[in-house]
Amino acid sequence: MKNRLSKRRGLFNVGQYRRDATKTYNSYEFFRPDNSEAMKIRRACAITALKDVCDYFSREMGQVAVFDATNTTPDRRDLILSFAKENGYKVFFVESICDDPEIIEENIKQVKLSSPDYVDCDKDEAVEDFLKRIECYKQNYVPLDDQKDSLSYIKIFNVGSRYLVNHVQDHIQSRIVYYLMNIHVTPRAIFLSRHGESELNLLGRIGGDSGLSARGSKYAQALGKYMSGQNIKDLKVWTSHMKRTIQTAEALGVPYEQWKALNEIDAGVCEEMTYEEIQEHHPEEFALRDQDKYRYRYPKGESYEDLVHRLEPVIMELERQENVLVICHQAVMRCLLAYFLDKSADELPYLKCPLHTVLKLTPVAYGCKVESIYLNIEAVNTHRDRPVNVDVDRDPEEALGTVPEHI
Repeated sequence: MKNRLSKRRGLFNVGQYRRDATKTYNSYEFFRPDNSEAMKIRRACAITALKDVCDYFSREMGQVAVFDATNTTPDRRDLILSFAKENGYKVFFVESICDDPEIIEENIKQVKLSSPDYVDCDKDEAVEDFLKRIECYKQNYVPLDDQKDSLSYIKIFNVGSRYLVNHVQDHIQSRIVYYLMNIHVTPRAIFLSRHGESELNLLGRIGGDSGLSARGSKYAQALGKYMSGQNIKDLKVWTSHMKRTIQTAEALGVPYEQWKALNEIDAGVCEEMTYEEIQEHHPEEFALRDQDKYRYRYPKGESYEDLVHRLEPVIMELERQENVLVICHQAVMRCLLAYFLDKSADELPYLKCPLHTVLKLTPVAYGCKVESIYLNIEAVNTHRDRPVNVDVDRDPEEALGTVPEHI
């Protein structure tokens, strides 16, 4: 799943800074509180990461940064608070507390063994080492509420069995609280599928609300058979309000829920047009969309950026649910896929989401496993690759180039 710790995403993992500084990890001895040399390195890494946070906010115009570290001591938290005060930032701490041995053991197996610290390491030895590392953390650990009552934080006990929230300051912090209280870590699968091929797909026309083609109906039957073979108890099925997704879901023979938020991107004045027609009647719009497909908004319609905001409640609910099949549309599926695969706004509009293919997403530690299952029913190709040689400084009509078959 690309590097979720990428600084351009606003995530700053101090463990990665430590790995870059030390090159190799030997053992838990590095985390002993009486290892003065290691403590100096760890503090230096934290300070370097904080400087990068400052650069992210000032130079890259970032809005929220995640400082990911084991900030278990008042000294480390004071370092963060002083840095924030000097730069005018707000701080919201997230403290995860776990004292259930079974959860700890499972977390080590599922999360820590995939850490770069334990590459090519014997699993039993890795588990033993990390348990000793936990004991090192315990020696100097001071709970958040033992430091200052005025701190803003959420404490999560045993992976969500209980929460304690203190001094939430603003809208962003309240959204963080809502998000953290609604996610879960139990094994699950999210299935993403576009509707079956539609009548308008066959004509090369975008948007609209047409029904399925003959091949689209065959795909709906094949999808039902495939999902039945997954043997998933209490599978939830979500569709948009559009005919082609509803007709696809009907073939499954199970209850489904309609979400208006899952409707395809609104192409405004370009609805039900072919791309040749768009080029002919709206050449400047056609070129502008190629220059910044994520932010381009169809006249009287939507942009991918608009769609991302519209899908936020869907994504929040997906985080809460267990096994879900989402039957949706190309642009919608790209947005959902980009969220789970941590793709950038620049990459999102060009993700490949072909018709008659199921993408099975399995969230795992540090990423998301993706399986692509083609159900062997032919369909038109609606994908358009990123245009080449589009110069944003040229006149839009001069930058048109070749008209693609699909967008």
